[in-house]
Amino acid sequence: MTASDFDDAIEQYHQALDDIVKGNPEGYKRVYSYRDDVTLANPFGPPVRGWEHVAQTLERAASIYRDGKATGFERIVTCITPELAYIVEVERCQSKVGGTG
Repeated sequence: MTASDFDDAIEQYHQALDDIVKGNPEGYKRVYSYRDDVTLANPFGPPVRGWEHVAQTLERAASIYRDGKATGFERIVTCITPELAYIVEVERCQSKVGGTG
């Protein structure tokens, strides 16, 4: 993966955050891995592993939000190697709580 490819992936991820705080999990569903080892830890429940559990958790998280927007991303670290690329960020968003949570 090139740095440009990685930046493109991060931009898609940032757009997905904007979608989920509007109540739509589909952006994250498009950018997450579908592999058995995919994991997700978010503020709305315990960490989960496997695509089926991750998809359910994304849907549940999206149901909590409505009319939101991503307002910023504070990048803490970026690491890109031939085997692995990752970032650590603090995400900031505004949203109204709604839905069934």
